[in-house]
Amino acid sequence: MPNTLTLMRIALAPIFMFFFLIDSFYMRLIGLVLFIIAALTDLADGYYARKYNISTGFGRFMDPLADKILVSSALISFIALHYVSPAPVILIVGREFSITGLRLLSAYKGVVIPPTWMAKVKTFLQMTVVGTILAYIVLTGAFTQYNIEFDLLNEFDHILYFNIALWVTAIVTVWSGVDYIVKYFYMIKNVLR
Repeated sequence: MPNTLTLMRIALAPIFMFFFLIDSFYMRLIGLVLFIIAALTDLADGYYARKYNISTGFGRFMDPLADKILVSSALISFIALHYVSPAPVILIVGREFSITGLRLLSAYKGVVIPPTWMAKVKTFLQMTVVGTILAYIVLTGAFTQYNIEFDLLNEFDHILYFNIALWVTAIVTVWSGVDYIVKYFYMIKNVLR
């Protein structure tokens, strides 16, 4: 069951992106719902894995990879819609897949490198920022769709604040990658031989 939910999250990422990139309130609303469902599968697969003590090599690797695919698809969508600058997204996605590559290589060689506390903070921050930007895009789309005036949203410099939030997230993300390499340097060094 947990592995099925993980695969479902990976499958939902491009579908979410497809709907979210269509310039229509209803399509973006569907995209947001798909993103929420995908995010909930992460909670569900973790719950089932703990409750039934199910732990597989596939799950240990694919679960965090599914999270990275989901977050990356949202971040790339934001660039395509001109809500954020590409630079922090490149840092975030680059760090995510380079560390995942190291973990995959380690797992292939039989060495399990656990996530750090800093990596958990990074994941929480990424999900919070992505969720906020998604909600803002859908909310402003709803106001436009139904001709609702909301001055606070019109005065809000969303591009500035979203980029600040993403740069903070990128710094924490890169820092967590450095922390990961420093903490497990001896294990990584042995894996790379």
